[in-house]
Amino acid sequence: MSQTSLNGHHVQEVLPKGYKVEEIEIPVPWGHVAGRWWGPRDKQPIIAIHGWQDNAGTWDNLIPLLPVNTAVLCIDLPGHGLSTHYPPGMLYYIFWDGIVLVRRIVKHFKWSNVTLMGHSLGGAISFMYAASFPDETEKIICVDIASPAVREPSVMVKSTGFSIDKMLEYEHLPENKIPCYGYDEMIDIVCDAYKGSISRENCKILMKRGMTPTPAHTKKQGYLFKRDLKLKVSGLAMMSIETALEYASKVKCKVLNIRALPGQRWEKLDYYLSVIEKLKETAEVQYVEVEGTHHVQLEAPQNIASIIEEFLEEY
Repeated sequence: MSQTSLNGHHVQEVLPKGYKVEEIEIPVPWGHVAGRWWGPRDKQPIIAIHGWQDNAGTWDNLIPLLPVNTAVLCIDLPGHGLSTHYPPGMLYYIFWDGIVLVRRIVKHFKWSNVTLMGHSLGGAISFMYAASFPDETEKIICVDIASPAVREPSVMVKSTGFSIDKMLEYEHLPENKIPCYGYDEMIDIVCDAYKGSISRENCKILMKRGMTPTPAHTKKQGYLFKRDLKLKVSGLAMMSIETALEYASKVKCKVLNIRALPGQRWEKLDYYLSVIEKLKETAEVQYVEVEGTHHVQLEAPQNIASIIEEFLEEY
């Protein structure tokens, strides 16, 4: 068992024998991207990317089930977890930002032929990176997502004005208006928000990086959400099914797509499956359905660990 100070409070970790994880920071122009580097530091790791408004802790239950020599760099996307928020005046464009960020990280470490693993938003970013840099991506693992969220153009156009005003509202929210909560109350709020996708105990895992004690100068007792409020505005980043299929046609790497059942309640499941079929035209695709919630990697990692291990070793 190890105990470290993380995010303003003490965190205990019990890891299987031989496993190790190190907190790192990667410099970026607006600050840093935080990460958890599991396993050997002398080999190129899998880059693991979490879902929307989650953080690198989403992989904490899965990675200790993989072989001990598996190197994985789990990042906190900008504005999530312990990573620096975007400065005022800069908005999150989620999927698109993610491609740029992964490219920054790859160039920072001078890696090539990368393997990406992503859940939800992170899986969509992995998909888009593989399409954007097809000759520099070896494998992608996408958990309960096939492509960025697909919306009808009429829906995207209709929501644009609302999304922009909401983003500006969050950007200018005074510090004294940001709510703070007691620890148990914070966990309750998080559990309710995930609507059964994550258990209370696993909400606590995410909140190790997802909440922070209120600053002393506020004279309030409790915790704040660590993530940037502007992240709640995601509608500007959606794409049409035609765009998703065009990206799919550019992917050439080996693909493992794991869909959880019941998993996410997809508005248009046929869009998900049509992307999978399009991928098969140019890529070697392994599509697997497993029992689990949308956060299957956190809730039921034993259902996917062997599938991922075999894909990494054999494909």
